[in-house]
Amino acid sequence: MEKKKRILIVDDEPGTTLPFKLGLENYGFQVDTYNDPKLALHHFHSGCYDLALIDVRMEGMNGFELVQELKKIEKNLKVCFITSFKAYYDSLLEEYPNMDHKCFIQKPISIEELLKHIQNVLS
Repeated sequence: MEKKKRILIVDDEPGTTLPFKLGLENYGFQVDTYNDPKLALHHFHSGCYDLALIDVRMEGMNGFELVQELKKIEKNLKVCFITSFKAYYDSLLEEYPNMDHKCFIQKPISIEELLKHIQNVLS
């Protein structure tokens, strides 16, 4: 039997993390969610996740800062950024030009669309 893919979701909005978690678990993923980026970083360890879905705009630490810290622990971590603020995302890309940003998910998004992004990144 194939091992369940593990996904980390970090978004300061419980209204995002909960439906994402429930929806992805229905498709057989194992999902951990955090609404506090610093807490997510504190509990993170290498080799644990197949993919991280990280909100760009959060209190205390933005998504790019969080991913820079996560990649110090696991440099090959696959990441998709989530945001509802396209302009904010674009300005962050200028600020963090070396950030791996192939996967970008704009909220709101259906679970089916989210699944397509995830399958694309994991394949």
